[in-house]
Amino acid sequence: MATNVVWHEGLVTRDARAKLLGQKGVTVWLSGLSGSGKSTVSVELEQQLFAKKVLSYRLDGDNIRQGLNKNLTFTPEDRKENIRRISEVAKLMCDIGVVVTTAFISPYTEDRDMAREIHKAADIPFIEVFVDCPLDVAESRDPKGLYKKARSGIIKNFTGIDAPYEKPPSPEITLDTSKLSISECAGVILTYLTEKGLISAEAKDEAKPAKAVEEPAAAPVAEAEKEKVPATA
Repeated sequence: MATNVVWHEGLVTRDARAKLLGQKGVTVWLSGLSGSGKSTVSVELEQQLFAKKVLSYRLDGDNIRQGLNKNLTFTPEDRKENIRRISEVAKLMCDIGVVVTTAFISPYTEDRDMAREIHKAADIPFIEVFVDCPLDVAESRDPKGLYKKARSGIIKNFTGIDAPYEKPPSPEITLDTSKLSISECAGVILTYLTEKGLISAEAKDEAKPAKAVEEPAAAPVAEAEKEKVPATA
């Protein structure tokens, strides 16, 4: 740990940035098995927030491991560090006033609790979303055959097969992607954020994103997520 470092406070406050953007930061932390639909839901949520002119940004497991966390492996220690770094990045983005969504398996309660505490210490809202999905459904969505490789022993420590996933004991939101469509799942989160006053309920002219996200052909089954081996954050 670095020593002899002191936080350098700026002159522009969090409240001032919130007034500039017309919104406040919050982290929506999506957790669940590989193939549960975390990434797909976060993409749709970003679209719905954009349509309401709410500035948001997605932090996705695979994307982060291509840059910021490319030096981390999938050992328990590195998985914890992966979550810690993401939590700190999300906190900083929330301090700007951005609504942040994260899509990480984050299988351990201890690590998710750490992420929550990092936000709590900074007085930033943290919404834990358990993307629930039966294992057999998640396994059926696997386009790369990772579950099959895990079953045959080619991939070790695969979450849900030979590595545990600890279900959140009291998440703010639970989504069953085997029963709800992707649009419905995102809508549940959007409604929660609005009802809790975390985003504005005032009507705005809708913005149109540069790309349109198509509902998966097999809805309500979510598109399988593209998570690297071994599939755990």
